[in-house]
Amino acid sequence: MKDEDKQKFLEDFKKADISKKLDMWYYALEQVSVWDELIEQMAMIAQMKMGPMKTVEE
Repeated sequence: MKDEDKQKFLEDFKKADISKKLDMWYYALEQVSVWDELIEQMAMIAQMKMGPMKTVEE
């Protein structure tokens, strides 16, 4: 997301009736949780596929 788009989004959120925008807040929180879990699982899969990492000494 571009910085300009982020700024527009936040300005819109500030101007809005918060009681009507809370669904956006909860959706964003849910997405953070989903992506954190996906990234963690992707990292584990990548580590399994790559096998043990070699050290500099090897």
